[in-house]
Amino acid sequence: QKQRRVCGSSGINAEYGGPIPEHIYKEKHVGGTTLKDVDSQLWVREFAAFLKKSGKLPLPAWTDIVKTVTFKELPPQDPDWYYIRSAALLRRVYLRQGVGCGALRKVYGGRMNRGSAPSHHRPASASVIRKALKGLEDLKMIA
Repeated sequence: QKQRRVCGSSGINAEYGGPIPEHIYKEKHVGGTTLKDVDSQLWVREFAAFLKKSGKLPLPAWTDIVKTVTFKELPPQDPDWYYIRSAALLRRVYLRQGVGCGALRKVYGGRMNRGSAPSHHRPASASVIRKALKGLEDLKMIA
């Protein structure tokens, strides 16, 4: 299994991303700000908007019909869900270097309702995660 890591010290390649906007800091630090100091939800949304605006992340043709997990009935309703998932994956890989597709499937999976039988955990779609990681790798954001 291929080890993945984020390039650069801040988790963003200098060619594609700039400094983190001031309004999403959790708190001020004298020694500098890392990705751990930034509110995760705001960072993911800001970076997803950046990925969409830059147009460099290839968007697969199947993003409007694919389900992210097997137990869902419908695909995501947000048209920008692929950019949000890619930004969230980049953050996850930065925070835990060397994480693979299998571990990320567990993170993004969830509980499958089996009616009167007990619920069980089901992993997320590996194809979505693989394609997003491959796109980020092509942008040289992860290695």
